[in-house]
Amino acid sequence: MKNFNEMLLKAQKESYAVGSFNVYNYETMKGAVLAAAEMKQPIIIAFGAKYLSNMSLRDAVSMARTLSEEHGAELCLHLDHCSDTAVVFQAIQAGFTSVMYDGSSLPYEQNLQNTLLVCGVAHACGVSVEAELGSIAATETSHEGSTADKEAYTSPEAAEDFAKKSGCDALAVSIGTVHGLYKREPNVRIDLLQEIRGRVEKPLVLHGGSGIPEETIKKCIAAGICKINVNTEISVYAVEKTKELLEVKLPHLAVVAEKQQQYVREVVLKYMRFFA
Repeated sequence: MKNFNEMLLKAQKESYAVGSFNVYNYETMKGAVLAAAEMKQPIIIAFGAKYLSNMSLRDAVSMARTLSEEHGAELCLHLDHCSDTAVVFQAIQAGFTSVMYDGSSLPYEQNLQNTLLVCGVAHACGVSVEAELGSIAATETSHEGSTADKEAYTSPEAAEDFAKKSGCDALAVSIGTVHGLYKREPNVRIDLLQEIRGRVEKPLVLHGGSGIPEETIKKCIAAGICKINVNTEISVYAVEKTKELLEVKLPHLAVVAEKQQQYVREVVLKYMRFFA
């Protein structure tokens, strides 16, 4: 498995984005890896702390290693959106190659100090760290955060200070995207992203990739985004297609599981073509 800092620095240099796709079990992880192998592109497999009831950190590491080897995929296993430093440290110990410490809901100084702590431990173990500054709103379709979350754009001045002081390898910024599906055309602040990029040299991350038009994605990449997260669309599409499958005929569970791998693969392929 790869270190995502190496992936993102290469993407930044060559002006493309690496897709970070959330998985919840074996079927979703395999579907994402199949797409990466087919496209011959690097992929970040994101496993959120929210899904620890689905499988353990060690299970995620074992499956990722096996699938990467079997299918020849250049893969990074990333702990997504974790505000609990204890779980972050457990993921590092389990073998994750990158972690996201999410202190975006905390006061600036507390977020900075916690990120510094995480970076110290992670870097000593050869693990990359993503941090977040600003707040991303969530719609009712999101499984990250809640509809009570309020959007707060990332300050370019604060981003510059945070990137220099925290030691993080990549910074997730809030520029108008949301967690979940959009009810209307997304208002993504490319101008704000350009200002942040002018102040921050480290790789920038865009959360809330589900449903963003290809044209907007291309503009974000051109303005400096080199990692884009997709979660909700994977779930919504796979659930809708599974429902259609069950309405036609009641299949064996093994057939449902295999079909779900293909549903996830289809979504990941779609976005990988946008990001290249």
